[in-house]
Amino acid sequence: MSHSQVLKAAADLVAAFGAHERDAYFASFAPQATFMFYNFERPLVDRADYESVWDGWERDGFHVLGCSSSNQVVTVLRDDVAVFTHTVRTQLKDGDGAITVGERETIVFQLIDGQWLGVHEHLSADPTYQ
Repeated sequence: MSHSQVLKAAADLVAAFGAHERDAYFASFAPQATFMFYNFERPLVDRADYESVWDGWERDGFHVLGCSSSNQVVTVLRDDVAVFTHTVRTQLKDGDGAITVGERETIVFQLIDGQWLGVHEHLSADPTYQ
């Protein structure tokens, strides 16, 4: 059961991100979640930190146009902890125009008050993406 629940939580997170539904996207993460992005100069220490950075990106013209997920793997570690990995293709625009980026992502989910929430996200460039 956990496996399918984590896949659903991940799908909802990706859909919210891909639709640039900011509030729904951030609601997919626990307040204490941490974030490590290869294209950002420092770790983000909690969800509020990431939300603040996101707001700055938006002021600079950032907007997600779409996102697709493939090669999904869920590893359930305990009844309340699972690791989700996948390959991501994101279409976005920023101050320089529209681009598509290829990345690999790991999200650690924890079951908190009956809901699977991200507690850590690690994003890396996909070396196979051209």
